[in-house]
Amino acid sequence: MGVKHGREYEQILNDLTEAVGRIPDSYEFFEMEAEDWDRLDPVGRQEVNEALAEDLFYALGTEPIITVGSGVVIYEPEQHRIYVLIGDEELTSVPLI
Repeated sequence: MGVKHGREYEQILNDLTEAVGRIPDSYEFFEMEAEDWDRLDPVGRQEVNEALAEDLFYALGTEPIITVGSGVVIYEPEQHRIYVLIGDEELTSVPLI
């Protein structure tokens, strides 16, 4: 289903990929071990983060709050944004329109 958006999907995906890449242990979402993550080259890490962003985009349409490693990804439909948080600190937000 995904979230409602007015921006191009590719732009949102790029922004969301960058945002989840800032969560230091985002790989835990896929049940990866730190050692496996550490073995990936930058291209491999980018691919994992992009897959994570795609999964989150569609999952947030039915589950508005999703834990990703030590972070939380929150879809706020009224604000047309996806927020990426660690603890109480907002890392970034991704505009959907």
